[in-house]
Amino acid sequence: MSVLVLVLAVSAACCLGFGFVLQQNAARQAPMSDFLSLRLLVDLMKVPRWLGGIGLMVAGMVLGAIALGKGEISLVEPLLATNLLFALALSRRQTQQPLGRQGWAGLLLLAGGVTAFIVAGQPRGGNAVSDPLRHWLIIGVMIGLALLLTTYAKRSRLSSGPVLLALAAGLLYGVQDALTRVSGQRFSEGGLLEVLTGWQPYAVLALGVTGLVLVQSAFETAPLRMSLPALTAAQPLAGIVCGVGFLGDRLRTDTGALAWEAAGLAAIVTGIVLLGLHPAMPRGMARPERARDLQPR
Repeated sequence: MSVLVLVLAVSAACCLGFGFVLQQNAARQAPMSDFLSLRLLVDLMKVPRWLGGIGLMVAGMVLGAIALGKGEISLVEPLLATNLLFALALSRRQTQQPLGRQGWAGLLLLAGGVTAFIVAGQPRGGNAVSDPLRHWLIIGVMIGLALLLTTYAKRSRLSSGPVLLALAAGLLYGVQDALTRVSGQRFSEGGLLEVLTGWQPYAVLALGVTGLVLVQSAFETAPLRMSLPALTAAQPLAGIVCGVGFLGDRLRTDTGALAWEAAGLAAIVTGIVLLGLHPAMPRGMARPERARDLQPR
């Protein structure tokens, strides 16, 4: 594994984790009438804390894009999942909550799972699949699942809505990461003109804006502990599916390696859930009347 890719991916995770906490701190005060609307972004642009969070997130996405350009998506995505560690670190500073057994267990599971998956799978590059049908099939399934989750989220809002929105956003961000890598490859091959004549950069922009609306709506309606674990878990899984599915990433497939890869992914998801549910994570809505506004009519 390249040290540069490791540094870039972990730095990106740091920016993303800090950015998510600042965004949620601001989004929980947004008007509930903005739920799942572009107006939510317009209103949040007036909040300096949110702009700071977005700035950190953009920096994280840029660093992540550079890492994706230099390493396989199946390697970078698990490292980006460590953003939850940095989110918890900032949240602990705000809430003064100790890590405790739950925090340490989640930390060890997440770090150990990332290590086990990378060591066992040994992600490496290969030839991208040229069949466009396979590209569109995988991307279509991801976007279709995200649309389905969003539809159910609009009906459930306070119960499971934030989790569903975060899952949907994670799927979109995973596809966005894959298309970001494709755009980087096109730039390397033919420069800026080659990138702008393809559909990928415009899809990256559309997925980014859509994912941002979903994430902010999830942050607006519930504590960070309900949404961030789902977002953090869904994004690397979707990215790995795209990487192996059509970008040409290769993982070891012997029985022992597959067992360790599955165990590593399971540990990553479990660690994410434990950290996301930690008491140090911001609780979210502060005004009771906002909860009443969310009740389905």
